[in-house]
Amino acid sequence: MIPPLSALQAFEAVARRRSFSLAAHELHLTPSAISHQLAKLESLLGVRLFERSSRGVDLTPAGHSYLQRVGNALGAISTATEDLRHGVQDTLYLHCSPSFASLWLMPRIPRFAQRHPAISLVLSASHVHSDFQLGLVDLDIRYGLPTWPHLEVEPIFSEKVMPLASPEFIRRHALHTPRDLLQVPLIQSMINVAQWPEWFARFEPEHRPERMALKFDRAMMSLDAAVQSLGVALESASLGQAHIASGRLQPVFGDEMSLEVQGHFLVYPARHAARPEVKMFLEWIREEARPAGPR
Repeated sequence: MIPPLSALQAFEAVARRRSFSLAAHELHLTPSAISHQLAKLESLLGVRLFERSSRGVDLTPAGHSYLQRVGNALGAISTATEDLRHGVQDTLYLHCSPSFASLWLMPRIPRFAQRHPAISLVLSASHVHSDFQLGLVDLDIRYGLPTWPHLEVEPIFSEKVMPLASPEFIRRHALHTPRDLLQVPLIQSMINVAQWPEWFARFEPEHRPERMALKFDRAMMSLDAAVQSLGVALESASLGQAHIASGRLQPVFGDEMSLEVQGHFLVYPARHAARPEVKMFLEWIREEARPAGPR
């Protein structure tokens, strides 16, 4: 008797994450669906696999024993799937954070396609990081703090995070000094590695904004709100490059009032670097990310 693969995947994800909600997030299911899968598995096996408490989820001794065997089996299936899939040459499976994909990567993809017309690019975008154990992704472009052990992690570039607003908004509110920003709506990108309090601590240390007028969980939405003259966004000039070049946005101050950060990273298992498609993409994106100059 072999349990359904979906139930085994749910079991492995909950065991690894120690959380129904995180496992559901990873597998793109609801927590109730995960709970249903585990209840079905426990009923089928006739044993309890987890102890649920106010502190979270813990494996029972039987669950620990089962995880060791099931985890190895799922790993073998993943490896076999990955090896078989990569028997099909010239396909690159890329996952990317949404704002970077839309604002920075997509405008440059035509150059990659022109240089490597034989490579079929499969691109997906979400804020959930890829699980390389599933064998479905070659390369991940992640945003955040680089705390991903056992993986190759390479910063794409250094970014200048600065106040950005529409020219009309800057004129209307006569923005000349950091203190002037305390009188206008501020737009906060909630997952940004650089936040408004940090910016004010650097450039206007005696004052702090009392609140944010608008909050978003995507840089693209923060930039769009600034384009619509809804306030001042603290965002990466690299991601806002197209808006700045078109004149829809402009830095409120100069580069000297920016925070320099590394927030976007190429992430992949070391073994993937030997694949020709991955190697060619890495070479291309490193070239694209170099400081602007003659092409």
